[in-house]
This record gives sequence, structure tokens and C-alpha cells, in this order.
Amino acid sequence: MQELQSLRSPPGKDVAPVPQVGDRAPSLWPSSEKIGPFPSPRPVLVVFLRHCGCPFAEKTLGNLTALSIAHPSLHCIAVSHSSQAATDSWVMSVGGAWDVDVVVDEQRDLYAQWGLGLSTAWHAVLGSASTLYSAYCLGRNEGIWNGATESGNRWQMGGAYAIDASGFVRWAHVGAATSDVPDFEEALAALRRARGTGRGAGGLP
Repeated sequence: MQELQSLRSPPGKDVAPVPQVGDRAPSLWPSSEKIGPFPSPRPVLVVFLRHCGCPFAEKTLGNLTALSIAHPSLHCIAVSHSSQAATDSWVMSVGGAWDVDVVVDEQRDLYAQWGLGLSTAWHAVLGSASTLYSAYCLGRNEGIWNGATESGNRWQMGGAYAIDASGFVRWAHVGAATSDVPDFEEALAALRRARGTGRGAGGLP
């Protein structure tokens, strides 16, 4: 039943423009007591996930947790629009959060503030042929398969942003398709460039 529910388009939100490189980052606070307002002591990588159970969300979170371990001077945040219970269960089932702070935004207010609305393309929800093939390859090559959708919806767009310690966006990525997985090496490179110009990348190595 929940799988069918996840296919229903949720109510729309007033979606802000996508933050651009050089813009002041929208706030994540006080969405979580673990996350303070910008500027922050460390540069931040915030990732807005698709629904829990999506194999590409699992791949994205796995990449983010690996990054959080390799770069402790980077504050990694994952935002989920599934329920707290579903998010907690899913995160544990896919390997845990490690050094990533996980924020639940079930009402999708943060998504909207960061320019991430609903997909309007039906193929982006059910998957085009290329998306289905990408999902098959992800399962075959990495053992990451589509899981149960206990909460959330398939319409919500995902994205990722790198913010320097001064609170400015240095890299932005909005998912173009269901199968889109952000390249966090690009985010790191952008933060390093900001550090090189003295623009607040903090202690990122």
C-alpha cells in the first residue's frame, strides 16, 4: 500500500530559486539541534536525498558517509523527507550514518527553501529505460537494489550543496533524473578553490 502511496504526487510547496554559487546559503537551522546557523566552524556539504528505499539515495548516502570519514573537517549533512522512523530504520539497514548528521524534513520545507520541488516528468518517477538500466547495473555491480518505500514519495527532487565556512554556496547540484548521484569530488574541489581565494573554506584538506 505504501508503495502505491509513494507514487501519488504530494501537495506542492512554494519553492525558492535554486541557490547559485556565490549566494548566501539558506538556513538549515533550527531544523536540528545538531546544526547551527551559517557561518559555521567548518565547511558544510548538505545532501537532500530522494525517498528512503531508492537505490540511488542509498548510493548517495554511502558516498557521503565515506566522505565524512575521509574528511572530518567537512560537516556532512543528509536530509530525508521520509518519516523519522522510516529514515532511522533505512539508514541503519544501509550501513549507518557514520559521521553524517541526518535531518528529517518530512514536510519538505527545507527542500523547498533550497530550491528543490517536485518532478513534473512521469518518467522521472517511474524511471525511463536508462534509469531502469542504471538501477539494474547498480544492483548487479554493487548489490544496491530498490528497497521498500515505507515513507516519502517518488516525486521529490534531490540535490546537494557545498557551503564554505562563511556561509556561501560554492557548489550546487540538482538531480536531473532519478538515477542522478552527485559527484562529491566536484564539491571538494569547489571548496578547495574557495579556500585558495581566502573565502572561508575552513580547514578542508
